[in-house]
Amino acid sequence: MLHDVEITTATTNASVPEPSTGGLFVEALARRDFTAMACCLSPTVRFRALLPRRDVDVAGRDATMAEFRRWFADEAEALEILDATVGQIGRRLYLRWRVRMTPLDPGQGETRVVEQHAFATGGERLESLSLLCSGFQPG
Repeated sequence: MLHDVEITTATTNASVPEPSTGGLFVEALARRDFTAMACCLSPTVRFRALLPRRDVDVAGRDATMAEFRRWFADEAEALEILDATVGQIGRRLYLRWRVRMTPLDPGQGETRVVEQHAFATGGERLESLSLLCSGFQPG
């Protein structure tokens, strides 16, 4: 059954909330904009990650971004955010994303999916980021 839909423009005096630092971080990841991701981090950010094959414990924006580039910067693969959540638990920011990486050339490997959960502290810039990773899985 088809329905007619009328679109109207509404105006309001209510302000639109600005995206949170966590939201900006995830949006930048979706675009592979590593510069914008880095802008969400304090220069002295502490980044810890529990990965299936190794643990990460680094300090500094550059070292943190090196890890994200290692995981997501391969231009031979398309990156798609399948699902993401940004929230808050007490004073900690909660971030979660599920990403699908698909080879642009099907003969160059299989599609992979990874899910990462992170807790962060900070305000305009993230001061600490603790991440748990599922590892890349066939997808």
